[in-house]
Amino acid sequence: MLKVEGVSSGYGKLQILSDVSMEAAPGELTIVVGPNGSGKSTLLKTIAGLTNIYKGSVSMDGKTLNGHPSHVIARSGLAYLPQTDAVFTQLSVTENFKMAAYTVSKSDYEARVKDSLGIFPQLNSYLASKVVNLSGGERQMVAMTMALLRKPKVIMFDEPTANLSPKYATQVLKTIQSLAKERQMTIVLVEQNARRALEIGDRAYLLVGGRNAFAGTAKELLAHQELAKLYLGVKVASA
Repeated sequence: MLKVEGVSSGYGKLQILSDVSMEAAPGELTIVVGPNGSGKSTLLKTIAGLTNIYKGSVSMDGKTLNGHPSHVIARSGLAYLPQTDAVFTQLSVTENFKMAAYTVSKSDYEARVKDSLGIFPQLNSYLASKVVNLSGGERQMVAMTMALLRKPKVIMFDEPTANLSPKYATQVLKTIQSLAKERQMTIVLVEQNARRALEIGDRAYLLVGGRNAFAGTAKELLAHQELAKLYLGVKVASA
């Protein structure tokens, strides 16, 4: 279980989040949505140890994460995939995997690569290719495979379908959903396509102006006429 309790955070003296709380559980897909500038990315960075926390706490399985550097948080079982710069574009796919597996023993590495490539088998054809030569969708698959190699307890995705073709966007979202359901992972997803994310999600949080504006199930938020229309651009059919 990942918990964010009453957190206020930001960058230096610039506060972005105010008293934000969130929970994400194994086997569930937790969706974070909101208008641009609402603090969604900052929330993920806060959990990953990349911001200043002024108040509140972040914990995973009952162990406090805030106060620890980001590399320690990553080693504790949390993977964070930012919207950009999630891969090393001038390295090959295999070299990216090796960079991500710095905490994995040599004896486990091959088995983990084989298991992870079972999710994205098309990457087998590009193992020697530089990532810079791959499409946006293929790069996202490389980034996700890099995270899976570490066998994290929690994976946080920041707009993973941004700039992807409809085909790859659908594949990426289906894979994220299956990681939660079939592998019982704790998944937190920030997604630009609010309707699509809420349709496959379990829990949902709406951030507005760096504060919680809604906390409940994804279906409840999707059906909330006022919030969906005002902040998500989602038109809800009247009953």
